[in-house]
Amino acid sequence: SMECDDGDAAAVSDAAPAQPPPPPPPPAPTAQEELVRFQVELEFVQCLANVDYLHYLAQFNYFKDKAFVNYLKYLTYWKQPAYAKYIAYPFCLHFLDLLQDETFRMCLENPDVKNFIFGQEGRHWLWYRYNRSQQRQQQAAAVPPTQPPHPPVQQQQQQ
Repeated sequence: SMECDDGDAAAVSDAAPAQPPPPPPPPAPTAQEELVRFQVELEFVQCLANVDYLHYLAQFNYFKDKAFVNYLKYLTYWKQPAYAKYIAYPFCLHFLDLLQDETFRMCLENPDVKNFIFGQEGRHWLWYRYNRSQQRQQQAAAVPPTQPPHPPVQQQQQQ
């Protein structure tokens, strides 16, 4: 028969419980997973050009979530030329900058602010188009007209 000494039992119970080993690190993402992440982040960043979407995010308190605000900060890497060249709506990068400011994020809850920003965007594009057309006209006027090349003269064959 096996006897147990009470002193040994106390020594075992005083020892710290064994910690399980830490989990292994996650595997590195595959090329396909990296591509999907790139596409999802690109699409999300470009959605930031839509002031109605920004208003929606504000109304549903996304901008009060610290993790979401940190995600917006992380996304500023899209301003680097290597990534910005994929952006179709450059206003999104401007709004991404503005969204780094808590006051701006909170103001987006107000529909009047949303409407004001929407109107300013419209005016920007209206004047941008007008200014670009004026610039093209001035450039065209500054360049002397060139003579179009003459078509080759065809000689008629004598019969």
